[in-house]
Amino acid sequence: MLYKAFLIKYAEIGLKGKNRWVFENALRDQIQFNLDRLGGFTVSREQGRIFVECPDGYDYEEAVAALQRVFGVSAICPVCVIDDRDWENVKVKVGDYVEAVYGTREFTFKVEAKRADKQYPVESPEICAGMGEYLLNRFSNMKVDVRNPQERITVEIRNKAYVYSEILPGPGGMPVGTGGKAMLLLSGGIDSPVAGYLAAKRGVTVEAVYFHAPPYTSERAKQKVVDLAKIISAYTGPMKLYVVNFTDPQLFIYEKCPHEQLTIIMRRYMMRIAEAFAKKDGCMALVTGESIGQVASQTLHSLYSTNAVCEMPVIRPVITFDKQEIVTIAQKINTYETSILPFEDCCTIFVAKHPVTKPILSIIERSEEKLGEEMEQLIETAIKTAEVITIEQ
Repeated sequence: MLYKAFLIKYAEIGLKGKNRWVFENALRDQIQFNLDRLGGFTVSREQGRIFVECPDGYDYEEAVAALQRVFGVSAICPVCVIDDRDWENVKVKVGDYVEAVYGTREFTFKVEAKRADKQYPVESPEICAGMGEYLLNRFSNMKVDVRNPQERITVEIRNKAYVYSEILPGPGGMPVGTGGKAMLLLSGGIDSPVAGYLAAKRGVTVEAVYFHAPPYTSERAKQKVVDLAKIISAYTGPMKLYVVNFTDPQLFIYEKCPHEQLTIIMRRYMMRIAEAFAKKDGCMALVTGESIGQVASQTLHSLYSTNAVCEMPVIRPVITFDKQEIVTIAQKINTYETSILPFEDCCTIFVAKHPVTKPILSIIERSEEKLGEEMEQLIETAIKTAEVITIEQ
């Protein structure tokens, strides 16, 4: 195996000032967690870089895929490690690397150097010039172009010498766990898994709640949501999923309230339940997959009425996205095919034929007064009887 290590680059973390080490440590730990299931990898942090040392015989593609699911990683550089830092040896080994990686070796190039060990006898400009000269002499078809090279060959001098030229994209964002914790209202649709993914990309630890309405929704609908949670847990890490039996509260709302208000009132009670779990688990916000104007319950009037029941902030990562933008992300993170499976959730089954699109909060609140103490008891029962599932990829 040519690549014995990965050099991990980050972007936004580098702007964090005196507490940057907190984010670097979180990123290192998240990388280690993702690679531990593959076995034998060692992750360390030094001088603005995260290094991953690879075990013998590891699966390269599997390791790269695991790294590309770690938020905070901006780029992944497969690295050839040179143990003997003698300058003449380094030149030869870099030449061997070029020979192994590039078949025809007919391209323009530029050598870049990072001399982290300031005691190394060859300084960065000399590394670039001397290495470029050596490669030109060794490979006659290669030419130097310092302005617009086809390939950039980077040499880093630390406790060992490292050479790399390939840079693979990472997901960006911030390490999960550095942005607090939030409760995701997860349905079987396309939008809410994407919202959970995007919240986690900003460093938020995600837990989730799903509202189940048997026998109107099937066990296959519930399994669909569990499967979606497993897919996004590859990015968010392990999560807790609350499965709430919402049948009795929904039927009671259907019986007592005007049908054009059903979706708004049902949504308000869902937010109350989600907030109860969020408070219990130390979350600081709710996360939903709502997008302005996508459906009747997602107009600004409707969102205003829904927000009124919440004490916590409600984060809506896809609020300004159109449907195709959301679908594109869902396809990228592999939730789309599961989301479009034809198993309906409770929101779609109990929707009114002509839902109100500009609800007035005072009218909604008067309708809820009809539900009285009996509704509070139904909500309390739904919270107490919720199933808790630990989700891991």
